[in-house]
Amino acid sequence: MSHVTVSAPEPATTPRRIAITGGYVVPVSGPPVENGTVLVEGGRIVAVGADVTVPDGTHRVDATGRWVLPGFVEAHGHVGIWEEGEGVAGDDVNELTDPDRAAVRAIDGINIDDEGFRDALAGGVTAIVVKPGSGNPIGGQSVAIKSWGGRTVDEQVIRAAVSVKSALGENPKRVYRDRKQLPSTRLGVSLVIREAFTKAQHYRAAREAAERKGEPFARDLGLETLVRVLDGELLWDQHCHRHDDIATAIRLAEEFGCRLVVNHGTEGHKIADVLAEKDIPVVFGPMFTSRSKVELRDRAIAHLARLVEAGVRVAITTDHPVVPINFLVHQATLAVKEGLPAEVALQALTVNPAQMMGLGDRVGALRPGLDADVVVWSGDPLDVASRAEQVFIDGVSVYSWDGAAGVGRVVERAERLRRG
Repeated sequence: MSHVTVSAPEPATTPRRIAITGGYVVPVSGPPVENGTVLVEGGRIVAVGADVTVPDGTHRVDATGRWVLPGFVEAHGHVGIWEEGEGVAGDDVNELTDPDRAAVRAIDGINIDDEGFRDALAGGVTAIVVKPGSGNPIGGQSVAIKSWGGRTVDEQVIRAAVSVKSALGENPKRVYRDRKQLPSTRLGVSLVIREAFTKAQHYRAAREAAERKGEPFARDLGLETLVRVLDGELLWDQHCHRHDDIATAIRLAEEFGCRLVVNHGTEGHKIADVLAEKDIPVVFGPMFTSRSKVELRDRAIAHLARLVEAGVRVAITTDHPVVPINFLVHQATLAVKEGLPAEVALQALTVNPAQMMGLGDRVGALRPGLDADVVVWSGDPLDVASRAEQVFIDGVSVYSWDGAAGVGRVVERAERLRRG
């Protein structure tokens, strides 16, 4: 049974200015503040510190004895497009009709009533990069959204297009080998990607030539998307587990000049020095899984610490619903148990994924100018006994824990405050 319920809509009188006071404030981007204050106005953070002046008429939230952190950022999830328990009706994660589906967009398949979004709030997750799945060599475009607050998904968007999802390894091999078509091997998967980028290069040159001549040009949505990757506008999100697949991802990215982010990186520790030298970030996980296929047989939570020791920038993912998104913080806790420094664990949940995904100007830290996505925890979030007691998105309280009833309460369709 779910421990999250939906409450009545938030009243229109919600204050535009709030102050979360008296807590142990962990900005992540700076040192912690004892008895700190986070001042919010118009949906943005305007001040953080121990000596913040709180204007008259400000709504106060007493966080005495609590920890106050930025909302967590899930850098790789399928919330809303791979719904739990809905079967084919809720499975929109993979468009498996062609190996190259660069043109499809995750946003077009997101159901914001998916229970995963309520779970996200219960786990202190306020931003999610929703990505297509890994059945295709080129799976489509990802989108960064807030976990709650819009009447439609469009009102929750942080960035409409973040990356293009790509996959190496077993998954695309399995899908297309069963159909006896390209790609059925790792060679074929790489060929699909290489041919697609080569076509995109030719397409870009032809488009530029047509523009110079003032001639009409027929648009191709998939190639337009890949040109945005070639131009560095979109990230290249590469699903890969084995170290040889990670090496292939690096080879392809360098060949075409893509801004690579390794997703999963199960065997990344085996070439951690290479990843560090090339400053290639890794979204690591999910960690609470079995060794269900060959490329996971060397899976271990301790490998995350080995990546960090080598100097690799890391984020942590649940790959929801592979692991429930509210367990994001628990993965970090066990990573600390296996050698990951606690401060790095918090960075891997907040500022690191925000920066990797190009969202650092909006989310991932408690800093003036950023969105007021703030979570009040009962204690240290890396303590498994702690829980998210209150969650603010854009300065609006969207979730609170009712200790007496033993349930979390989510505000239904909370309309986010307008900035101004």
